[in-house]
Amino acid sequence: MNDKEFERLVTFLESRYGINMTGKKVIVQGRLDNYLARNGYKTYGEYLNVVENDKSGHELQNMLNILTTNHTFFWREPDHFIFLKDVILPEIVKKEKYTHDIRIWSGASSSGEEPYTIAMVIKEFLALEYNNWDTTMLATDLSSEVLRYAMKGVYLKEKIEVLPPAWQRANFKKVDEYNYQVINDIRKNIMFRQFNLMDDFPFKNKFHCIFLRNVMIYFSEDTKRDLVNKIYNVLEPGGYFIIGNTENIDKEASRLEYIRPSIFRKPL
Repeated sequence: MNDKEFERLVTFLESRYGINMTGKKVIVQGRLDNYLARNGYKTYGEYLNVVENDKSGHELQNMLNILTTNHTFFWREPDHFIFLKDVILPEIVKKEKYTHDIRIWSGASSSGEEPYTIAMVIKEFLALEYNNWDTTMLATDLSSEVLRYAMKGVYLKEKIEVLPPAWQRANFKKVDEYNYQVINDIRKNIMFRQFNLMDDFPFKNKFHCIFLRNVMIYFSEDTKRDLVNKIYNVLEPGGYFIIGNTENIDKEASRLEYIRPSIFRKPL
């Protein structure tokens, strides 16, 4: 991949998806070289012509699946889930005591561990009232491949062992010696959808809480500011926005209140 081809790829990804791969040529080429060789592409220019002009979107989706990192696991950054249980859910239950409606969006759901963990926190918090509440959650990602994996909800035994034993028993069923599946009672309450965060937000109802963790590290500062403003507009007054512990947003340019590192709130 020459510099001109790399710049073309960087410009395309950022303009279409907000993903900034500047300075990551080695990583990009390392992930794509084998794919191009297997599929008969002689140059990156030829490959990019197909990606940009493929009306089916198949080749573009393959590229996104290859380039977007989907590293996640159950109970990742646990302080967020503890805050959800101790602070956010009590506030929602008080506010929605008549509607019994909890609206949470996992905006970079990857292979499903984050939304399933959120769902298990909600289930434990509501306890005997669980079936009396609408806990349907939206979980989105750019990659169709990880969404297919997430919808199945099947994970290796060692992946779920980070969860409390009681949660493992209550929320998973054994598939075989090595794999466990999230029970249907949890899976049916999560709507997995493919979604590009750069698109207009089509949501009719506002969210009580939005998780968007460890994804904005790929965005430029301008893109991040625009995205945070869009997030603000789809949050309920008093709603929470949670990002990754290693991320930050421009507090001066955001209308969100800073609560603590990685947790922000829309003013009432």
